[in-house]
Amino acid sequence: MEIRVHESIASIGEDDWNACAGDQFPFSSYAFLHAAEATGCVSDETGWQPLHLTLEDDDKVLGAMPLYAKSHSWGEFVFDWAWANAYHRAGEPYYPKLVSAIPFTPAPCPKLLLKKDTDESMKALLAQGALTLAQESGFSSLHILFPDASELDILSDAGLTTRKDCQFHWHNRGYKTFDDFLATFNSRKRKKAKRDRRHVAEAGIRFRHLDGKDMSESLWDTVYRLISLTFMRRGSTHYFDLEFFLRLSEAQPDSILVVLAELDDQPVAAAVFFVGTNRLYGRYWGSTGEFNGLHFETCYFQGIEYCIKYGLEVFEPGTQGEHKISRGFIPESTWSAHWLAHPQFYDAIRDYLAAEMEDVERYMQAVDDHSPYKEPDA
Repeated sequence: MEIRVHESIASIGEDDWNACAGDQFPFSSYAFLHAAEATGCVSDETGWQPLHLTLEDDDKVLGAMPLYAKSHSWGEFVFDWAWANAYHRAGEPYYPKLVSAIPFTPAPCPKLLLKKDTDESMKALLAQGALTLAQESGFSSLHILFPDASELDILSDAGLTTRKDCQFHWHNRGYKTFDDFLATFNSRKRKKAKRDRRHVAEAGIRFRHLDGKDMSESLWDTVYRLISLTFMRRGSTHYFDLEFFLRLSEAQPDSILVVLAELDDQPVAAAVFFVGTNRLYGRYWGSTGEFNGLHFETCYFQGIEYCIKYGLEVFEPGTQGEHKISRGFIPESTWSAHWLAHPQFYDAIRDYLAAEMEDVERYMQAVDDHSPYKEPDA
């Protein structure tokens, strides 16, 4: 068995990568990661130098792991700025660090990827390979962001420490219609959800659901300008450029859902989603102005309706946002795993993460108490 390091996903190849990644998660696909690299959105210049791993036997790829050398902490959604600042104050370099993640995408999915029928124990070789690379190449640390929960024991056995956080996800309980879903709400929350939807309908706004095959270059240009407005209002720029979406739309059209909101046949808002085998992922949103209830309708209720229509089990709308709770999203655990080369810092961070985990668990219980759903005996 041999661990090899690749400075581009192209050097691994589409067939070998996808045979390891499978087709369940759209972000793990060769099309997604290659589009990010081919357009320069992910590169050494943007602080994401690819160093992907493959596990090989007689030059046959058996496993793979997305991996990047990072010169900053942007686009990760697992925040370690305080750790970097502590290193800086101590006169120690925190960057570059080694990160296994899907760039700019806080969606839980496996990071230790194996071809079908490969012994599951081989995942440990990938984890150890990443740690060895971090140690031998002088990286300050190794971070595995949003791994699948089933990988946590393997990462722990390799010497990494687990960190817990949470997102808000929606679960399909076999609903036949959106009204079936709302019927599970308590009366007050149900009335509010209906009122929010009514505001949008009465404004004359209508929606179209488009997949990658429906998206022309001019339509992508319109949608991209809309979703870029959200970044501009926050004083930042979009992580992915227009060319990324054009490439991905051509290479993997069924993984894309665009919800386009129109008023008098003119686009006023858009949201971009990604579609997995049983999950919907909300990602980008933007609008030309303020419309009562439009954000909730475009980003959440339209996504829920899509999941009900096509039988998707889970809707992950992205990070943060306690306002999602009243729309039917409940707290779900998310994870990361970390190793730091500096022993004193690593000891301190392990203690911090243990205390932080307790805080996260208390927070999840507190927000769950505000769920809009009826009590079981109601």
